[in-house]
Amino acid sequence: MSALVGGGVTGAVIGAGQALVSSGRLSPPRWSVATAAGGGLGLLLGAALVGYRTDLGSLALMGAVEGVLLGVAQACALPRTARLPWLWAAAMPLLWATGWTVTTLAGVGVDVRFTVFGATGALTFSALSGVLLHRLLPPTVTDRAAGSDSLREVDA
Repeated sequence: MSALVGGGVTGAVIGAGQALVSSGRLSPPRWSVATAAGGGLGLLLGAALVGYRTDLGSLALMGAVEGVLLGVAQACALPRTARLPWLWAAAMPLLWATGWTVTTLAGVGVDVRFTVFGATGALTFSALSGVLLHRLLPPTVTDRAAGSDSLREVDA
């Protein structure tokens, strides 16, 4: 139960942060709820699947499982005008597993059973997923002025 609640709370915070830096291209309530639901259910399922172990292989598998649920939930919350939303869902298991792998290899005390990877994994995940999300979301007014694709409406 603590994995569900912890993953949900962590997901809500991560989702709110992602939505806030999206330049209005993500709906904060919709994205935060999707991230909380996917993160909570994903952490619960992933952690249970690996028996709550914290070795490198277990954390990578747990991250991949959490990434599946998180990716699907977030793909459903992307605006209708997003390009290739299922690419996002497909990338999340790999990126979430990478976050846990980088954190573990950096020597972070993962045996404490955090609900999300440490700063080294977060930096890696944020850089990679941020580039991907930026490419998938419709351009902003600023992007259009700079010569990007034509502006498209974003779902509310």
